[in-house]
Amino acid sequence: MAEAPSFSLELPDPESESISSMEFMARIEEAWAICDRFDLQTEIWRGRILRSVRDRERRGGDARGGGFLQWLREQEISKTRAYALIQLAESADQMLGEGVLEETSVNNFSKRAFMETAQSDPEVQLMIGEAANDGQQITRKQVRQLTDEFTAATSPLLPEEIRQRTAQNLLPPKAVAPLVKELAKLPDEQQEDLRKVLRDEPELERVKDVTSTARWLSKASEAGLAVRAFQQGELDLDKAMQEALRLDALGLLSDAVGQAQALESAVLKLHTSWRRLNGLQERLWVESGSSTPHLRELLTALQTLSGNTMRVSLGELAGGKRVRLQLVEESPDQLEAPTIAVMAQAG
Repeated sequence: MAEAPSFSLELPDPESESISSMEFMARIEEAWAICDRFDLQTEIWRGRILRSVRDRERRGGDARGGGFLQWLREQEISKTRAYALIQLAESADQMLGEGVLEETSVNNFSKRAFMETAQSDPEVQLMIGEAANDGQQITRKQVRQLTDEFTAATSPLLPEEIRQRTAQNLLPPKAVAPLVKELAKLPDEQQEDLRKVLRDEPELERVKDVTSTARWLSKASEAGLAVRAFQQGELDLDKAMQEALRLDALGLLSDAVGQAQALESAVLKLHTSWRRLNGLQERLWVESGSSTPHLRELLTALQTLSGNTMRVSLGELAGGKRVRLQLVEESPDQLEAPTIAVMAQAG
């Protein structure tokens, strides 16, 4: 095996009084940037190595990738990290192969800046590649700024008035880009309603308001699809959100729907733990007897949690109050008009 190349940096002495704090930090940042670029090249080559191993296993007839996964386990590399490195290598090879970047220009990127560039639109990649090929140092901040400018100037999700004002530097791309991201999550009808608002008032404050509204709409819709309570009857969530929007209460509705989703999830986890505790408590009770009085005492205490009625203390912060929960399992045909599904009362 060939001897590994050495890598060393000369760092400033932190105890030295002969250099100013400004010079010290400048030299530290320079060393950090060198490590960042070195790390980027290392990651790209690791991705190429992993891709070679994967492709070799596929060539051997292992279409499911079992051999590759076994190799990853032996190298103590997670599947997620492996495929992220492969994706990085493929992005690098694509940009190099298409002439977007010159081989030596990779040294002008920080690791994060390169990964942001790899995920950008082809037009953004081309502009960043030209800057890197000219010798400019590319940072993550520069990539994001250029991406925001491109998105704000070209996205078809925005009304023409917003694109024009952004091109005229009357609207900051940094504020417009998040709007595009949130609009993309909404159905066409909701997008058009929000675009109409922007056409009527293409100002910065309105852009921020519409971005916030779009975010609440997407959050409420996403959470609403997961709330089982909404799946009974013919509930129209979209119309309910429109009415909340008209009342300027969309944020409250989004929070309520999110809490409902969290509550249902908590109940499902509670039910699973309750059933499992019941089974464990019963098995231990069978194994115990008069010779294990302390164990029997512990199991008796667990009955406050394993029976149909649970009593849980909220602790001193809640004034010593307890919550009583009654769990009643019902068949699906009883869910239409339940008497008590989960009852909670403070006492």
